[in-house]
Amino acid sequence: MPKAGIVTVAGAPNAGKSTLLNRLVGEHLAITSPKPQSTRDRIVGIRTAGEVQMVLLDTPGLLEPKHALHKSMRGTSLSALREADVVVHVIDANAEAVRPLSEIAGLTEPLRAPVIIALNKSDLLDKKALRALAEGQADAVFFSARTGDGMERLIAAIAAKLPESPFLYPEDDLSTQHLRFFAREAVREAALEQLDEEVPHALACEIEEFREGSAPVYIRATLHVERDSQKRILIGSGGQRIKAIGMQARKRIEVLVGSAVYLELRVKVLPNWRRNPVALARLGYSLPPDDKK
Repeated sequence: MPKAGIVTVAGAPNAGKSTLLNRLVGEHLAITSPKPQSTRDRIVGIRTAGEVQMVLLDTPGLLEPKHALHKSMRGTSLSALREADVVVHVIDANAEAVRPLSEIAGLTEPLRAPVIIALNKSDLLDKKALRALAEGQADAVFFSARTGDGMERLIAAIAAKLPESPFLYPEDDLSTQHLRFFAREAVREAALEQLDEEVPHALACEIEEFREGSAPVYIRATLHVERDSQKRILIGSGGQRIKAIGMQARKRIEVLVGSAVYLELRVKVLPNWRRNPVALARLGYSLPPDDKK
């Protein structure tokens, strides 16, 4: 009997959850960035190998909300935890302390799904530190999403806990999300790589037009920031930075759609959008029901 189910990848910011999703799926679906809070939505990746299908949900890092966008991100993560058949709690093995998922997520009741403790970036530990950590985490799986070390052990641990089930999606599917969504993420990722620490958290991307049937594929996107000073930084001297962002994003989108792309980028100021529920909804972020007012 085949096995299939929802595998939610959860944990603190910058633990390597998105890198793990990309490694498991074999495609660059999720933004990977050293800047924290780069994942804002659930990213769905599907891995089908042999008799096992994993529907993987990459989630925003669990943090204490400071504004409405944070509440949306936390709500997305908690919802994915509730839907899971298996939870992979990704922890940075180099962190000072290994905190339980229940504490990070503020859970008041146990999850219905089994939780696998997965200690990422173990390749950066020396042998002494690795032994000491392993003594206190006997059931944990040590791996490196960056190098691939330990991935077979992690995959086997997930497969062992999945329920027996027919596959949930066709074997050649890689995601349930549309190209429009991944185009938005590609633009935002390209921007994150070009920017310093001042702008990234205030940056949002909105795909306003996506003509997939045209040749080349035409995409019009707007990058939103909260202040005029951030807009100037994003555009750059003589428009050089926004041009570089567009070139980088276009190349990534062309890989996704499998054809040439004409990408038009604009930059607009949307004041305090991270704190405005109406602006959040416009940009595709939803607040948990208890936080909607």
